[in-house]
Amino acid sequence: MIPTAAPDQHEIPFTERRFRRQRFRRRGIFLLPSLCTVGNLLCGWYASAVALTGNGDDLDRAAKAIGLAILFDSLDGRLARLLKANTDFGIQFDSLADVVSFGIAPALLSYAWGVRHLPGFGYSAFIQQIGHFGWWFCFAFVVCCAWRLARFNVQGMAPGGSKYFIGMPTPAAAGVIAATVHAFPAPLQDDRWSVAWICVTLALAALMTSTIRFYSFKDIPWTRKQPSLAVVLLALLCAAIWRWSESVLFLMASSYAMVGVTLHVLRFVRHRLASRTV
Repeated sequence: MIPTAAPDQHEIPFTERRFRRQRFRRRGIFLLPSLCTVGNLLCGWYASAVALTGNGDDLDRAAKAIGLAILFDSLDGRLARLLKANTDFGIQFDSLADVVSFGIAPALLSYAWGVRHLPGFGYSAFIQQIGHFGWWFCFAFVVCCAWRLARFNVQGMAPGGSKYFIGMPTPAAAGVIAATVHAFPAPLQDDRWSVAWICVTLALAALMTSTIRFYSFKDIPWTRKQPSLAVVLLALLCAAIWRWSESVLFLMASSYAMVGVTLHVLRFVRHRLASRTV
């Protein structure tokens, strides 16, 4: 049998060559959001490993890894929408990565920073009791994170558009834990502060599964022309994060949580007052 040589590139019709280039380009487009999701998952895995095996000085690196995972998570969704590369597989892959980066990793970091380094952790009965409660409450954070992601995959955004999330987003809840550890890297040594921190972790878990609406920032037209003042303010914010990351990130994360809860309380009070006057 006489072997046949591969056809020369010039012998392939132009339409077929263009189809091959488009197919290769679309494969690359689908790959970009997935690479961001893998980066998100890698940061979550690194943060979990450091929280499990590292000492007190290493916990800040775990917090920074969770912050980087939040950045990757925001990029993969925006790239998928921008490149029109949304797929059902990508949605499920992103949710599984979020369980690791924004559920398991911050829960382990919360326990390691707030409970594990308490004096008398290995032999004091009272500290061991705090450790048991901390273990279960941090596990509740993981469960609520998975619950929140599953509900989002089924229900989506709040009714009326993509302006609000139903419940606190999992990256925001993880960001509160990571920003707190980044702002105060030294692990807790006081059992009273440890109990308060466990309650904060449980409150974040409850906010994720609540019906409180949180602003999503998805209605901001990032791809359109922006006023010069907005660009200047964004540049100043980035410079402030670069220079004073501990204070700025902590204020941003905690303010986002408190503003959502405060607006929900105000809406509830206004609704009750309106119902009484009718």
